[in-house]
Amino acid sequence: MEVINWKGILEALLFAAGDEGLSVKQIASVLDITEFQATDIVEGLKEEYVEDIRGIQVIEIAGVYQMTTKKEHSEYLKKLVETSSTQGLSQAALETLAIIAYKQPITRAEIDEIRGVKTDRPIHTLVTKVLIKEVGRAEGSGRAYLYGTTKEFLDYFGLNSIDELPPLTDHSDEGFENGEADLFFEKFQQTIE
Repeated sequence: MEVINWKGILEALLFAAGDEGLSVKQIASVLDITEFQATDIVEGLKEEYVEDIRGIQVIEIAGVYQMTTKKEHSEYLKKLVETSSTQGLSQAALETLAIIAYKQPITRAEIDEIRGVKTDRPIHTLVTKVLIKEVGRAEGSGRAYLYGTTKEFLDYFGLNSIDELPPLTDHSDEGFENGEADLFFEKFQQTIE
């Protein structure tokens, strides 16, 4: 008889779900078990994290379970965020940010298509630095997140509004793909250095 590591699977699911978390109904559906069994597994995992000295925990907020860091480590997390925010942006993050700034609201898939490579990591970096945020959902199947810039983006680059972005020499997607568009790297490279 096969032994299933339900807590390990649940841990992976909660990690993958991120900030959205998972409801008991979702967990039960994915694991193909009853909601009662799912609740039992979640509570068991929560208890293990409470008793453990690790830095994460499982909490319930508004009917969904999420994996979060423990409050007692907040001073170190704050230092990490402060340290990270003083570092400059990578070329990939700058390209992604430029595309979002000029084409917002835009989905990750559209950004990937323009850049020609996956943009998961640059988007995560930009969200972490609060330069972009989710501004809605696209119509159609999947309802992908739409990304746009934030007030912090404007502050970071010394802009009063998005209208102050330098004009593009070519307004087509082809300009982005071929690197012909002025993606304002020169001005902003100086700002972040």
